[in-house]
Amino acid sequence: ARQFPHLRQVPPAPSSSRVRPGPEPAAGSGAAGPAAGSCPEHGLELGWFCAAHRRLVCAQCAGLGGCRGHRVTALEETAADLRNKIVDQCEKLQLQSAAITKYMAEVLPGKNQSALSAASWAREVVIQRLIFVRNVCENEEQRLLEKVHAEEERTHQSILTQRAHWTESLQKLAALRTYLVDMITNLDDHGLVHAEQEIFERTEAAEGILEPQESEKLNFNQKCVQSPLLHQLWASAVLSLEEVCVDEKTVSPLLALSGDKKTLAFSPKKAKTYAECPERFDHWPNALGTKAFHKGTHAWRISVGKSCAYKLGISYGSLQRKGPGTAARLGYNPFSWVFSRYDKEFRFSHNGHHQAVALVKCPAQVGVLVDLDGGEVLFYDPTACVILHSHREAFTAPIYPAFAVADQSISLIAQSGQTATDGADDPPNWGLFLIIRFTNPAPKQLL
Repeated sequence: ARQFPHLRQVPPAPSSSRVRPGPEPAAGSGAAGPAAGSCPEHGLELGWFCAAHRRLVCAQCAGLGGCRGHRVTALEETAADLRNKIVDQCEKLQLQSAAITKYMAEVLPGKNQSALSAASWAREVVIQRLIFVRNVCENEEQRLLEKVHAEEERTHQSILTQRAHWTESLQKLAALRTYLVDMITNLDDHGLVHAEQEIFERTEAAEGILEPQESEKLNFNQKCVQSPLLHQLWASAVLSLEEVCVDEKTVSPLLALSGDKKTLAFSPKKAKTYAECPERFDHWPNALGTKAFHKGTHAWRISVGKSCAYKLGISYGSLQRKGPGTAARLGYNPFSWVFSRYDKEFRFSHNGHHQAVALVKCPAQVGVLVDLDGGEVLFYDPTACVILHSHREAFTAPIYPAFAVADQSISLIAQSGQTATDGADDPPNWGLFLIIRFTNPAPKQLL
């Protein structure tokens, strides 16, 4: 809302800027010089404003003197226009102040609360994970908690700094606004016009006060709790805790499932004839696990040494099952997170975004670890004790183990640590098939 409508003026009907007034009678003679507000050259009242010279002039100057041919306007019109410009500036300053006040009242407190909540969450993650390795991680725990505290302090200090900065900005704007209101309230037309330069020099200071912007410095950096040591020890401690089986109802016709529901083999030339059901993938060589995980930490391992084209990870149950579109392709939609291999290329994929993973050697096993409460999925090489990739995500629905294979086979590893060996559904001449398929994997677009 406009705060200064009572100060706004309607300019008088503008006089022609080209028709100049004629000379006025000369002022009476006397010993005294021109009166204040009079032309020092002609002694006439300064009732006009020359736009070219930016000064007040008399009618004689405007018509026949040094301002002849220039654009001149009546003093009243010029002052009214200047007053309205100042009112506009005051309203602009008022809106700017309102925006900053709203930012301080609504955004900064929320940032502070968010930082406190994030810091609390980070502490819980650190403490919960270090339970698994308490005997060897006391020093690491202390270091990480100190980093969390330091990050919390940094975020809090950034918020305090922002608050102090914008408080000072508000004070400057308020002082400038008071000055401008005082000028247009207490100065007459002559004083106001004479003070024009000073007024706008002071208002230029407000131009340097920018609007509040979103800044990462005000957010708690959750990466401060990331630690290679903690990741590796944590993954080693919890891997192979789950007994995971493949849900036969989801298995693609391009895959053969072993009798113990642990091994998936790619066999496009011998496509299986499965009973039609809504859960089954009908195009991509995908399958999901039987069990959904709602909360807590879960992990399983997969033997991948025979295959050079596979995907491993997790997905929501809402993942589409039918058709060749990306909605049913693992890693190409918002509902799935996978680590994949094609020949010598490894990468992590989610929602169509792919991140290359550089590996020195191809892993024989891949562990998948999901922390639903902490919001993280982690891929791990249990043989080499190496984290392949980790990704943070706020999971909003139960997740299922997800698999895809387009070369040879992959097998879930049982809790005993032995790979499933049921060969009832293995393709014939497995050794020869292995050599051929390993050197000639299925086209990449099939995975």
